[in-house]
Amino acid sequence: MGDPVLDLNKPVGDEIKQTTCYMCACRCGINVHIKAGRIRYIEGNPAHPVNRGVLCAKGSAGIMQHYSPARLRKPLLRSGERGKNEFREIEWDEALRLATRWLADARSVDPNRLAFFTGRDQSQALTGWWAQQFGTINYAAHGGFCSVNMAAGGLYTLGGSFWEFGEPDWQHTKLLLLWGVVEDHDSNPIKLGLGQLKARGAKVIAINPVRTGYGAIADEWIGIRPGTDGLFAFALIHELLRMDRVDLDYLVRYTNAHWLVIRNPGGADDGLFARDGESNVLCWTLSPPPAKAGGGREEVDSSGKSPPHANPPLQAGEGVLMRADSIECSPAIVGECTLPDGRRAVPVFQLVAERYLDPQYSPSAVSERCGIPAATIARIARELADTAFEQAIRLPIAWTDAHGREHGEMLGRPVAMHAMRGISAHSNGFHTCRALHLLQLLLGAVDTPGSFRYQPPFPRPIPPANRPGRTRKDNGALDAPPLGFIHGPEDLLVDAAGQPRRIDHAYSWKYPLAVHGMLQSVIRNAWAGDPQNIDVLFLFMANMSWNSAMNTPETMRWLTDKNADGEYRIPKIIYADAYASEMVAYADLVLPDTTYLERFDAISMLDRPISDADGASDAIRQPVFAPDRDVRGFQSVLLDLGARLKLPAMIDADGEPRYRDYADYIVNHERAPGVGLLAGWRGHGDEQGKGAPNPDQLDRYIGHGGFWHAAIPEAARYYKMANRDYLQWSAGMGFIGKAEPVVLQLYSETLQKFRLAAQGHGPVQPPDAERERVATYFDPLPIWYEPFEGAQLQSARTERVEERTGRIDAVHGSTGSPPAVETFPLSAISQRPPFMYHAWGSQNAWLRQIAARNYLYLHPDTAALHGIVDEDWVHVDSHQGRITVQARLAGNMQPDTVWTWNAIGKRRGACKLAANAPESRQGFLLNHLISDLTPNKDYANADPVTGQAAWFDLRVRILKADAHTVSEPQFDSLAHGNAPSDAPLRYGAIFRSAK
Repeated sequence: MGDPVLDLNKPVGDEIKQTTCYMCACRCGINVHIKAGRIRYIEGNPAHPVNRGVLCAKGSAGIMQHYSPARLRKPLLRSGERGKNEFREIEWDEALRLATRWLADARSVDPNRLAFFTGRDQSQALTGWWAQQFGTINYAAHGGFCSVNMAAGGLYTLGGSFWEFGEPDWQHTKLLLLWGVVEDHDSNPIKLGLGQLKARGAKVIAINPVRTGYGAIADEWIGIRPGTDGLFAFALIHELLRMDRVDLDYLVRYTNAHWLVIRNPGGADDGLFARDGESNVLCWTLSPPPAKAGGGREEVDSSGKSPPHANPPLQAGEGVLMRADSIECSPAIVGECTLPDGRRAVPVFQLVAERYLDPQYSPSAVSERCGIPAATIARIARELADTAFEQAIRLPIAWTDAHGREHGEMLGRPVAMHAMRGISAHSNGFHTCRALHLLQLLLGAVDTPGSFRYQPPFPRPIPPANRPGRTRKDNGALDAPPLGFIHGPEDLLVDAAGQPRRIDHAYSWKYPLAVHGMLQSVIRNAWAGDPQNIDVLFLFMANMSWNSAMNTPETMRWLTDKNADGEYRIPKIIYADAYASEMVAYADLVLPDTTYLERFDAISMLDRPISDADGASDAIRQPVFAPDRDVRGFQSVLLDLGARLKLPAMIDADGEPRYRDYADYIVNHERAPGVGLLAGWRGHGDEQGKGAPNPDQLDRYIGHGGFWHAAIPEAARYYKMANRDYLQWSAGMGFIGKAEPVVLQLYSETLQKFRLAAQGHGPVQPPDAERERVATYFDPLPIWYEPFEGAQLQSARTERVEERTGRIDAVHGSTGSPPAVETFPLSAISQRPPFMYHAWGSQNAWLRQIAARNYLYLHPDTAALHGIVDEDWVHVDSHQGRITVQARLAGNMQPDTVWTWNAIGKRRGACKLAANAPESRQGFLLNHLISDLTPNKDYANADPVTGQAAWFDLRVRILKADAHTVSEPQFDSLAHGNAPSDAPLRYGAIFRSAK
């Protein structure tokens, strides 16, 4: 018998609508097949630049997300005590009147009495702008809980970063290092890229405490101890410097390696760049630049300006001082020189060499702490050097740099790196991210063929130009968006005493570069009235009472705690979501959102771009269906509220709403002249990037499959930080303000400015209590330090052991835990499963069939040490508390680490799951063990530079427990009402029965 004949092009529905998936952060293009008014099938859009037709289990299961029994159906007003989940349904008119009154009352007293924080909403270009118009500085999205170390570390070093701002050169790389990368984020593009690498025989090294997903198909897995990635990177840097295997030409052309740094210990200028009288940074050389024909230096470059070296050089002893952006000299990268005023200065690269050639960073010195054999570290360093320099690639593509110099080819160092949350979610994560970028730069492996590549709209100036809003205009709006980039101490949001102004303490001396805000600190600080009381907490799709909280038991208490007069300490809570999550129970007013198949959305270049390294892309979502419930898209609701509040820019001259709804806003709003949310088909449909609003723009997107893509000219695709054609193309698109080169920063003068302030210099200085902290962690070169939780617990243990009196360790309260001498020897981390993204996936009937509960995974050697066998129940203790869960043995982890899948454990009654659903009976969260404060209770459990939540710093111990039937802790069941008894675990029977 032959193979069956299949008609692969046979339609499975009556029509197809193309939109963008919302089941994770990939934002893949999808084709939604519709039959008889219902979804028949969801597949990937083969033409879409993100996924090229590939779709994962989550994307396909979007059917069950759309038809979830947990969907909210109508606005809700709390009728019982907060947290009891007792509501009455109300009409939208009443809901919007209430919300408007609460918000207006807060704004009339002080706009900062609104705290507006959002989760994974993918519309921050709108929500941040709305907060600016309201006038509150208390706005942020989820980034501080998720990835701000990654973003800030990259943007202050490269003008771009890993994750959504860049990607490996999948076509040309020969060696890829994946640092802390799991499968939950950007998964389809990474899978496509890894497929290319494996097909070409490129080597993939996965560096992660746990080997799952991408690590499982890697050629080599490095089972590193959590929180030590930066130390491992420094050992690799040490070896490269020791072997003299760095790309000096690249460093001088594209980085600040040759910039002179003043050495004046104790002085106000110590560590700053040496500059001439016009504030140009200086370098020095032992030989002056060659004179041009005729003896003059009057030529102009391709921009029509005199080139940088046209300024007469300054003499400095035997050397010559030059502007650091001179192009006709060979600057020194080591050696000390004397400036004309007698001060001493050295190049940045000398500081790099002095620090990382120190024996403390040798492979043998870091091996034990990292859990990696010294020989392995040394071998990987040699592999990096061999691949970068002995296997260099040359593309025969002519290009012109930003100074007008023409190059006949593109030289590539085919070593690529990609990193994600595993290195970011630590209290040392900012400097770890900087360490990885330093390693890349020393290899000449940033935006060269075969290396890490920028995706438009990056790179951007370092730091990006926009600073956070600080003051209000006469109309009540902030002078700038609430989130931005700090350039120096003068940009901080602090009061006259140097104390935080924002409710989350972002942009304060505690966390100066908290460029994404600190979602994890909002509820505690709002409860504590620190730095001020708020009147309204407005949350969108942020499950802050469950999986988006550290210290969940206390968070639930803060949300329900009352003052002596019986009023709630957080007076009003407005919550918007599409589903009956755990957080709904704590709201006073619930605004029901649509599903992603029932609304317009903009996946905007102003927000979270979906570009690739060869082109710029954005996309839309379109309503595939009209809602069958009394729900409204949150973005449209937000604009409605803004108009009712008469917020600036949301009403016209007659006081009427400026925007009909979110779709109207997407088309007609301009962030700057000609720059809107969507870059495609602007003007009359013939302009891209910049152009007047086009009333037919959404129709053009729909007709093109829901996306826009503009290819970068071939000669502009590499060296974007210094490629004239790219910089001009980027400026023409409106991505950057000026077509000027971006100098990559090995050494950060921004950080040094904070250190100097902490040492007593400058007009803006930190409070005395913060001086040592700022001086320590604002090092202009990357540093490594023990993550705070482990360091403080070890310090406390040492002190208690020395003075031990036989009493139970006080850090555990009255839990009856053993004395501190047993301490917390294990790291505990969670990983997002590839089949389930945020907690909203654990209501999805199809995805639940893959896994409906999680286990704590132990290495067999660790289990044996504790007398634990497979499927035993175990107590897991941290300094914060205890959970009791079921264990499984697995060898795919570093032995000093335990781990579990995140996003599966649910509270009973949430998402209308059955009362005995395994997600709540046996599932669990590590969040119950993670404190929102450090063990010393003095700071947020966060990175001291950026405020990134440090939930991968968790330290635990395990004890064998008696057999259980349910995990602990358990909380009162939420009275959402269970799903209908006939709620299907399968889908499609309706179509079969209709045949």
